[in-house]
Amino acid sequence: MIGRAGACCAGALTLAAAVPASASAHGLVSRSDLPIPHWLFGWAAAVVLVISFVALAVLWQRPVLEDAPARRLFGVPALVEVVCGCVGVALFVIVVYSGLAGNQTSTANLAPTFVYVLFWVGLVPVSALFGDVFRAFNPWRAVARASAWVASRVARSPLPAPVDYPERLGRWPAVVGLLAFAWLELASSSGTSPQLIAILALVYAVVQLVGMAVYGIEPWSDRGDAFGVYFNLFARLAPLQRRGRDLYLVRPLSRVTGLLSLPGTLALLFVMIGSTSFDGASGGEPWGAVAAELQSVLASAGLSQTLALEITFTIGLLVSILLIAGLYRLGVSGMRTIGRSGKVDLAGRFAHALVPIALAYVVAHYFSLLVFQGQAAGYLFSDPLGRGANLLGLSSSTIDYGLISSNAIWYVQVAALVLGHVAGLVLAHDRALTTYPSITLATRSQYWMLVVMIGYTSLGLWLLSSG
Repeated sequence: MIGRAGACCAGALTLAAAVPASASAHGLVSRSDLPIPHWLFGWAAAVVLVISFVALAVLWQRPVLEDAPARRLFGVPALVEVVCGCVGVALFVIVVYSGLAGNQTSTANLAPTFVYVLFWVGLVPVSALFGDVFRAFNPWRAVARASAWVASRVARSPLPAPVDYPERLGRWPAVVGLLAFAWLELASSSGTSPQLIAILALVYAVVQLVGMAVYGIEPWSDRGDAFGVYFNLFARLAPLQRRGRDLYLVRPLSRVTGLLSLPGTLALLFVMIGSTSFDGASGGEPWGAVAAELQSVLASAGLSQTLALEITFTIGLLVSILLIAGLYRLGVSGMRTIGRSGKVDLAGRFAHALVPIALAYVVAHYFSLLVFQGQAAGYLFSDPLGRGANLLGLSSSTIDYGLISSNAIWYVQVAALVLGHVAGLVLAHDRALTTYPSITLATRSQYWMLVVMIGYTSLGLWLLSSG
């Protein structure tokens, strides 16, 4: 069995070293601009993972992340949450109004850049560094809490208890919401329409308010709100945690070990990683050739070019998600052969190790987008409707594409991939020590997780360099 795992590792190492190096879909430099030969990146990334694995096996022989201690820093006044909620609601209103009433050119309207860049991408590193920031600013949560407070004062009695959240639902509502958002961004032909974004934002807010009214504000926020669950997963990597109104300093990565493997959790993580993977692949020549052929086949069947293109990209999105799921399931199948029966839910027990992988993919694929397109926030907030206003005096500002060099972008992207996968190895190794009866078996089981991590790293590097 070890021999088979070793063979898989060798194959993954070869794949990592063989990544091509053309341009990326998100501003990655071209082959000729790379600071060192491209093949060195692949080998270096794979070697770092192997060295990390060996170091963990030798030096990390007892779990240190499970039930790690936390130190209270200070209390957070209730007024802070009220202010944050008001800011979140105000931003939501501005974005929706901009989308509905403003210029319908996506680059001139605030809504597309705010939703796809500042919100969807920008909040990810903020959450990973400072904790669940979105929870404080969540506009529909703020409206629900304010409505419940007013209703309780008017009724002068406790409100009726919400319906118990069905355990079988788990995080599946969040999976559906996240997949729908990914489809809108990556497969819909009108995904950047300001008006459509505004309308869908209103629909989503109504759905969240209904869910909170039926199942309770916090239960629905924890499991049903796609964006609430999404950002909370990244927040679990942060060294800061809020408990009630107190802020605690915790050991980095330790909070994610407490992630409950509820129904839909793995599917959510597969959607997170798979959708980002497809976004990277969709700008590359290999996918371009496949997409053109598939679109041609669908169009010849009588479908319009637009519908054929949407179906083509929908298929690509789903295949990418299944590819990520299949690679993880392969690693879990290998772990099941090491000293344990198939009765243990190994897939669920090691699901938390995918969270830093998801973070790595987001940073690697969207870093340049955030750095460059994020600068557009200045003139877009100054003229949110795109009608020539200058509310903040920033309407004449432009995007500085010299803010960061191409080489620096490449280093950040590769470093994000490598560090994210090393963090995944650390989490998996720490969990293995609590899952298997001996250090030897725990280490042997992680040969398979090493294969998974090298596979994900290889895929990430290939996507970055094949745009």
